[in-house]
Amino acid sequence: MSNWIINHGLSAFILVLWMGINTFLFVYYYLFYDHGLQFLYTRHIVGSGLSWARAPAAVLNFNCMLILLPVCRNLLSLIRGNFTCCGRSLRKQLDKNLTFHKLVAYMIALMTAVHTIAHLFNMERFNNSRQGKGDELSTELSELGDEANQTFLNPIRSTSTTPTYVVFTTIAGLTGVIITLALILMITSSMEIIRRCYFEVFWYTHHLFIIFFAGLVFHGVRVNVKTTDPPHNISFCEDQPANWGLIPQCPIPQFAGGFPQTWMWVIGPMVLYLCERIVRFVRYMQTVTYRKIVIRPSKVLELQLVKAGFKMEVGQYVFLNCPDISQLEWHPFTMTSAPEEDFFSVHIRVVGDWTEKLMSMVEKLPEGAQGPKIGVDGPFGTASEDVFDYEVSMLVGCGIGVTPFASILKSIWYKFKESNPTLRTRKIYFYWLCRETHAFEWFADLLQVLEREMEERGMGSFLTYKLFLTGWDQSHAAHVKVHFDKDTDVVTGLKQKTYYGRPHWDNEFTEIRNNHPTSVVGTFLCGPEALAKTLEKKCAKFSVVDPRGIKFYFNKENF
Repeated sequence: MSNWIINHGLSAFILVLWMGINTFLFVYYYLFYDHGLQFLYTRHIVGSGLSWARAPAAVLNFNCMLILLPVCRNLLSLIRGNFTCCGRSLRKQLDKNLTFHKLVAYMIALMTAVHTIAHLFNMERFNNSRQGKGDELSTELSELGDEANQTFLNPIRSTSTTPTYVVFTTIAGLTGVIITLALILMITSSMEIIRRCYFEVFWYTHHLFIIFFAGLVFHGVRVNVKTTDPPHNISFCEDQPANWGLIPQCPIPQFAGGFPQTWMWVIGPMVLYLCERIVRFVRYMQTVTYRKIVIRPSKVLELQLVKAGFKMEVGQYVFLNCPDISQLEWHPFTMTSAPEEDFFSVHIRVVGDWTEKLMSMVEKLPEGAQGPKIGVDGPFGTASEDVFDYEVSMLVGCGIGVTPFASILKSIWYKFKESNPTLRTRKIYFYWLCRETHAFEWFADLLQVLEREMEERGMGSFLTYKLFLTGWDQSHAAHVKVHFDKDTDVVTGLKQKTYYGRPHWDNEFTEIRNNHPTSVVGTFLCGPEALAKTLEKKCAKFSVVDPRGIKFYFNKENF
């Protein structure tokens, strides 16, 4: 339980707080419109549909204010940098920005559905009242506004129209349709299968948020929910519409719409996001040159890049844009270089149209030539920045997911080259899971250098690494069997032999717990969600309740 609080306590508190605010807004505005005397005449026509439409609108305003903030990457990086003196639990919340972004989007979708359905019923009831299908009071209320010096309550001003026609010919109705369609397209294109297989579809469709927010601002300009002005005594006059205008207490009721509020909720985040895009554009315009281009095995492209004023930390990532492929598409890649180097590098696995086109362009270049123009936005912080804040760090990478840990291990190598390296971290356990033997080739040379450097400094125990090959064929198995007695591994050339199959995580966590019974261990993963769930459970299982015992903190790369 204590470890659950350590890993999820603050996240749970934020979630409960967010849900609490949503619940409060819904209940408060539902009761406000359901009991407010100034809305009695409107409720008489549409019934509880008024409250069911307005309560979700309040929740929508709140969540539309939040939806842009988690994707302001520069803002989050600035906050992360200023929180270095604070607890790691607070910084960990920034790594869950996309999860929170999705939660807010789901709430927006749910409230949009309730708001839309309620208004459809309301328009039907308004139309029936306008055509005289309601009681006497509903008919009288619907006919107000037909004569001079009268204001109207019923937005349907003709007896020969239809609710569908009104929806597509009013500002509120038309913008509502546009907003809803944009939201549907954005959410459906964000499904995991589409993002992975058709990233371009997701990328372009998601930019409908511009239309969404523009429609949102104009949606409430013509307010259709109106209140009754005080001179008309509603409680006294409700039952005698025939006397309206004939007795002092019951003048012809006048109606007024409230001041539109949606723009006040979203203007701040919209300005912040605009600043975010300006910063990105400025970075895009800065010149980036190629130091080196290397085509690695297993369809992996290494780009070593140089950009004036560029500063990075271990484990950070950048967004890359290639105008020759697409002016608008930006793709995230974790940097594999160390902060101590005079360049920054990324390793790009070729999957999808964008990476295939980039590889094709690079393969056609003459030797030593500069590659295509490339824009770089970043760097941006991730969970891996906190690796050196733990006494013991446990790094788990899958395939190309080794990239943030390549940066970390390179930085360790540079630190050991100093005469007196200062590191809070006393031990690192590194696990790399790959399906193919070729995937080890481009990273094995770094491990060999680290292995040799640490042995020379008498620190061979600082890094324990285990490489796991999860896929192999009979010929490879036979080759390994023949060379089993060699001092170095036949796959990587390292002294540490490659393991075949997947790690037995219970054994690995047990070993770490036995070796470091009183330490705080940071577990970092760059890999699939299924493995994340497994490691998260293991962190909870093997943490000790005693405050003096070992604690595992789980961290996952998200971008």
